[in-house]
Amino acid sequence: MSTAPFEVPTDRDMLPSERRTFVATHRTCVIAYTRREHGPAQSVVYYVPTNDGDLLIATMQARAKAKAVERLGKVSVLVLDEHWPASYLLVYCDAVVDRDPTLVVDVMMAVGERMSGQPLGEEARPFVEQMAKDEGRVVLRCRPYATFATPPRHLHRNDQADKITHWLSTSVPWSAADGPPLD
Repeated sequence: MSTAPFEVPTDRDMLPSERRTFVATHRTCVIAYTRREHGPAQSVVYYVPTNDGDLLIATMQARAKAKAVERLGKVSVLVLDEHWPASYLLVYCDAVVDRDPTLVVDVMMAVGERMSGQPLGEEARPFVEQMAKDEGRVVLRCRPYATFATPPRHLHRNDQADKITHWLSTSVPWSAADGPPLD
C-alpha cells in the first residue's frame, strides 16, 4: 500500500493515468451492485489492486456481493479518498468470483496489511487460512473498464463562496492515454 496516496487536483479533471494512480494508491471503496429487488446495494470494503489493474475484494461466498457478481458480472467501485476535502473516483468493472484458496488467503493477508498499515507475518497465514475456510471466503476479481471522476470542490473560508466552481466530468476508458486535461 502506498504511504502517499495520490492527491486529486482541485482545479481540473484527473488525467487517465492519474485515475489509475488514484485507484492504485488508496485502499477503501464502496462496491455497488444491482439487487433483484429494491435499489442498488452498497458496501464499504477494503480492496487490493494488482499490478495488471484488477481490484481484488475478499468476501463470503454466501453474501449478496458474490451472488450478484455471479448473476450479473458487473459492479461499480467507488474508490474513496482518505484526505479532506473528500474526493472519489467511480470505477466501472466487469467482475468474476475467484475461488482459488491461495488467492483468497493472499488477498485476506493483503487486506490485513492495508487495514493496519503493517505487513502480517507469515505466522498469521494458518489463522487466515482457517478463517477463509470457516467463512467460505472467495475473491471478487473486478476488472476496470471505465472511470468517472468529480474533483473535490471545497470552501476553505466563508469568503471564498464566489470562487467555488463546478464542472462536468465524463466516463473515461480505464486504458485511455493521457491527453490534454479535461475541463
